Amino acid sequence: MRPMERALLPETRLRGQKHLVPDLLAPGLDLVFCGTAPSPASYAARAYYANPGNAFWATLHAVGLTPERLAPQRYPELLGWRIGLTDLNKTEYGSDHELSSDAMDAASLHAKLRKYRPAAVAFTSKNAASLGLGRKAPAYGRQAEALEGAVVFVLASPSGRARSFWTLEPWRAAAAFVLERRRQRERQA
Repeated sequence: MRPMERALLPETRLRGQKHLVPDLLAPGLDLVFCGTAPSPASYAARAYYANPGNAFWATLHAVGLTPERLAPQRYPELLGWRIGLTDLNKTEYGSDHELSSDAMDAASLHAKLRKYRPAAVAFTSKNAASLGLGRKAPAYGRQAEALEGAVVFVLASPSGRARSFWTLEPWRAAAAFVLERRRQRERQA
């Protein structure tokens, strides 16, 4: 981000507007991914995980959650695979250190989980998980306690900035959970 953009960021984040990138939620989802907030690239594209250096879309395909690698603009198609998307901060964009703590809305996330009742929620970074769960430094992977009835996964951030912390294992665990639910539905059909 250029210095001028950074200096103007708090005023240009459109705090009064709701949902810079709209939630992708519906009842009965297998998994909802939750990040902190859109990146500047995602905000500009009005699409989740739109920064070219972000591994989110490649990872979804690599772990078998989507049959092909989707472009970020195709994010609404995830509902067809019973996958949803949201962020803790729906009114700002930027890197975690640029976001205001008062705009992180864990209570809203909890309300969404109660309303839509997904089987699982996967935080796409330890920071998002810490904010959403209200506890410091959760471990990667499946958590022992549910959140509003949803199984919880903490994933390594797919951001290019977090590449040194990257591990695919927690993503595989979340995918295995979803793929088992899909197999169960197929057996019941």
